[in-house]
Amino acid sequence: MNEEMKHVADAGRRRLLQLSALGLLSQGLALSPAQAAAALPATPAGTSPLRRLGASGPLVPAVGLGCMGMSEFYGAPDARAVQRTLDAALERGVMLLDSADMYGSGANEQLLGQYLRGRRSHAVVATKFGIVREQKGWHVNNTPAYVKAACEASLRRLGTDCIDVYYAHRIDPQHPVEDMIGAMADLVRAGKVRAIGLSEAAPATIRRAHAVHPIAAVETEYSLFSREPERELIPLCAEIGAAFVPYAPLSRGMLGGQVAPANALGADDFRKNLPRFQPGNFQRNQAIVAEFAEMAQRRQCSSATLALAWLLGKGQHLIPIPGTRNAAHLAENMAAATLQLSGEERAAIERLFPVGVAHGKRYTDKELKTVEL
Repeated sequence: MNEEMKHVADAGRRRLLQLSALGLLSQGLALSPAQAAAALPATPAGTSPLRRLGASGPLVPAVGLGCMGMSEFYGAPDARAVQRTLDAALERGVMLLDSADMYGSGANEQLLGQYLRGRRSHAVVATKFGIVREQKGWHVNNTPAYVKAACEASLRRLGTDCIDVYYAHRIDPQHPVEDMIGAMADLVRAGKVRAIGLSEAAPATIRRAHAVHPIAAVETEYSLFSREPERELIPLCAEIGAAFVPYAPLSRGMLGGQVAPANALGADDFRKNLPRFQPGNFQRNQAIVAEFAEMAQRRQCSSATLALAWLLGKGQHLIPIPGTRNAAHLAENMAAATLQLSGEERAAIERLFPVGVAHGKRYTDKELKTVEL
């Protein structure tokens, strides 16, 4: 480990100790921004500034870690690389780790549970329920009975007695969202869940849910290639005091300029079927990414760092969870939290990526049927 990396790692460890001592990780103390600023020491150089995960949730570094690819979806994972990435995440102070019961059909939760054994207080664990995988596909289940059964199963796999943020992965229009939220609220009262969230939910659904129980976080795809949440979703989250948690903030690696078109991806890489990666669409999208890479080069950072820095500037309630199983990419992602962009730089980026600029939809038509738009 070179001196710079050692300095950042040491700073991350100090930050973890400071936060653990204050009880902010595991207890989710409700502090005002002024109280939080007074309670916490100055952010060490090289570590991420903190943001609150919901109106009364814990303070976490501005960039989290999506763990989906550590089990499947992007080709077979390398267990040693995954271990190095998780080690680097905790060393650098990353706390928000995002999983779901359908990632690897439970394997991803088991991975985190095993990794966090003996150091559970160093992480804020989020997971999701609602997508039920079957041999021939999958369906959505939001029934109250399923909510509670799925939570018990996730707790066992994670090896914990409480999930920090529990999301409904998708919304089932066949069942009232109020019933689902009621069941999730029961889990909070039982001490099995600290806060609840929704994933890929429409603003009207979020308002209905929030009327039953406070929604701490809303997770939806958001990136320079998917800017639609700016219209209603991001302002709504600020209004109700929820964190907005963008997943795929690098457009599944495309904004980093390090991916191949669909016809060059492995059979076990789910991007192979995504419209934006298809021949024609991919090349047009990459032409935009190439211009963006020139911007990043002028700023002396990676494209991933620049894309995430732009996103973080969209509001203090945004906490992106870029997924990676590469420790070097993790470092690039974290660097975004301390990269300050001028108004001119932000305007130039948005001129290159106007809303709707991406060629191809973010999901197939079949998958979009389960996403509330």
